[in-house]
Order: sequence, then C-alpha cells, then structure tokens
Amino acid sequence: MILSATGAFRTILIVIGAIVVLRFIGQLLNAKRNMEEDRKLNQQARKFEEDRAKAFKNFGKTRIIKDKKKIDNVQDVHYEEVE
Repeated sequence: MILSATGAFRTILIVIGAIVVLRFIGQLLNAKRNMEEDRKLNQQARKFEEDRAKAFKNFGKTRIIKDKKKIDNVQDVHYEEVE
C-alpha cells in the first residue's frame, strides 16, 4: 500500500506539533522550578537579614532567663582573681 502525500504530510505536522508542545511544557516546568528556587532563596535571605538585625539589636545586652527549662544547658563559670 502506498502512502498518500497528504497523509504523510499530516503525520509529519502532527509529530512536529507534538515536539513543539512537549518543549513548551518543558520550558514551563523549568520556569516553575526556577521561580520556586528563587522564592526559597529570597525567603532564606530575608530570614538571614531578620536574624542579623535581631542579633545586632540585642548585641551586648544581658538577658535574665526565668524559665528553668532553658537553664539546663548553661555552664557555670568560676572566676579566680589574677594578681
């Protein structure tokens, strides 16, 4: 059986169309992944800046901890006078 020219042309167009659609979907998924990664990096940078600002705000200040649960990991230091 001989293939008709129109049928072969139609099949080629369908294959090319499928390849174009798959490439487009791949680009969309890649863009989505890049946006998610960018969002995570921005969130991490924002948290770092907030922690840095909080640490800078409390730098040199003394805190009194009244909760016994938080005191468990504190090491008591004995000082000796140096002459």
